[in-house]
Amino acid sequence: MAFRYPNGQLFSSSSSPNEHAKITKRTNFANRGMRFEEAINQSNEYYLFHDIAVIHKKPTPLQIVKVDYPRRSAAVIKEAYFRQPSTTDYNGVYKGHYLDFEAKETKNKTSFPFKNFHEHQITHMRNCLKQGGICFILLWFSSIERCFFLPSEILITLWEQQASGKKSMTLTQVENDGIEIFPKIAPRIPYLDAVDEFICKKE
Repeated sequence: MAFRYPNGQLFSSSSSPNEHAKITKRTNFANRGMRFEEAINQSNEYYLFHDIAVIHKKPTPLQIVKVDYPRRSAAVIKEAYFRQPSTTDYNGVYKGHYLDFEAKETKNKTSFPFKNFHEHQITHMRNCLKQGGICFILLWFSSIERCFFLPSEILITLWEQQASGKKSMTLTQVENDGIEIFPKIAPRIPYLDAVDEFICKKE
């Protein structure tokens, strides 16, 4: 199924709105056939079930423009447009704090490309921080199976370095400025442990 931005250009999960690329299958999570996003969604279900936090993936409004009906009882969406640019993947409430975050993954072993982030997402993060929200990204290095919590304040600072020609943030930078998260059975991605650590450091 083809998804398009409001300007008509084809969407790719690994490119900016102005780049054309084929949509590729995402890396399996921890060799269990589970994508990183699915692991986060399961973690959010765990947090909700246990009254720990209320966090959900944000729905993305779509404008459907082409539908095929191979059978009377079935419809297949062939083409759709994003009605508006997306902000971040998730938001919710935890211990009285507003959380807003993005989840990204890369196959790179030593760096995380800035092309994974878009200008409107950075702007959204800045706005959330101005209102006192806890804003961050969850980074998954699929080739080395390591996960990190990185505060948006750090991401924004590193992202702005693109003006000097930098194309990515290094794994070393993420290790130094982020908090490593160790996947487990339940919740799959215990990222609220990192949020707790981050809150403690700020207080």
